Amino acid sequence: MKRYQRQIDLAEIGNVGQQKLADSKVLVIGAGGLGCSVLQSLVAAGVGTIGVVDGDIVEETNLNRQFLYNSATCGENKAIAAAEVLSRQNSDVKVIPFSSHFTDENAFEIVSDFQIIVDCTDNIQTRYLINDVALVKGMPMVCASIHHFEGQLSVFNYQNGPTYRCLFPDREQLDQITCEEAGVLGVIPNLLGVMQANEVLKIILQIGEVLSGKLLLFDGLRSSMQKISIQKNAIEIQNGLVQGLAIRQQTKRKDLKSIDEYNLLLAIEDSSNLIIDIREDFEEPTANHPNIHRIPIDQLENYLEKVNKDREIILLCHYGHKSQLAANYIIKNGFTNVSHLHNGISGLSPSNLDTILHEHR
Repeated sequence: MKRYQRQIDLAEIGNVGQQKLADSKVLVIGAGGLGCSVLQSLVAAGVGTIGVVDGDIVEETNLNRQFLYNSATCGENKAIAAAEVLSRQNSDVKVIPFSSHFTDENAFEIVSDFQIIVDCTDNIQTRYLINDVALVKGMPMVCASIHHFEGQLSVFNYQNGPTYRCLFPDREQLDQITCEEAGVLGVIPNLLGVMQANEVLKIILQIGEVLSGKLLLFDGLRSSMQKISIQKNAIEIQNGLVQGLAIRQQTKRKDLKSIDEYNLLLAIEDSSNLIIDIREDFEEPTANHPNIHRIPIDQLENYLEKVNKDREIILLCHYGHKSQLAANYIIKNGFTNVSHLHNGISGLSPSNLDTILHEHR
């Protein structure tokens, strides 16, 4: 208990509060800039069980703000790399890594043993999924997002309070799915992550005023904060519940097809297949194969307006996650023969990368 003595000395916590922390189970979805800060804070505070969900790998561009990683961990799965560091930070805490993205297929299985969800994602559709699952499970969702020098923070689904959909009703568009993160000053996600951890600890300890029904806005350039009120929207709450229940009950859902690099090599030689690279024009390596069409994701919906909905379509992106999201989206819009490249272009072997992406001779 000596490790936690300074927080035990607080009248609002004491030994009883510290035991509450030790008994709690918190799921952190996303181990990027926000997630690293949240995870380090919760582990240091002695939260007993922490799940960390992330299907991405560590890249050098992460290192200016994601302090759980270093150059040696580049190329490793974020959830696994984070869990190893956190376990060394505090061996009292049980850290459970989930080295996959949070999806319709695995959401309820992942959240089943946890009490609080912390949303540290950078993907809007995943955030709606977290909200809907949290609604069905009756779990609070501590949510933050950042952009450039600014951030925002709230707690949704807390004690029958407003939900994420109350603040942002779902108006699904493909241009919400981006293949590149926006620029950000490295300290901003760390500041917002600490604030998220503070909300988690208040919820566990049942102290203070939880940021439910309020949206906190932070401006790092002006060092200013303000709060705005969030009103409950019964229609949006019902919509979230319906969506969440549908995901949980959809046991006969046909999984989205994915293909490996061998089958992509076969498909690419058949010009009747529509193979689309949804990365932005500036992303490398460039696809010069004549049977690969470079259509950035924000142009995909317009491009497909003239395409037969029964035509075979294969989507490619860098890691496979965004192509999966885009494929699911266009399936919802009536396309019947859609697949995506599992693990994306980054997962291709060097020889097949050369065949598929480099100039075709």
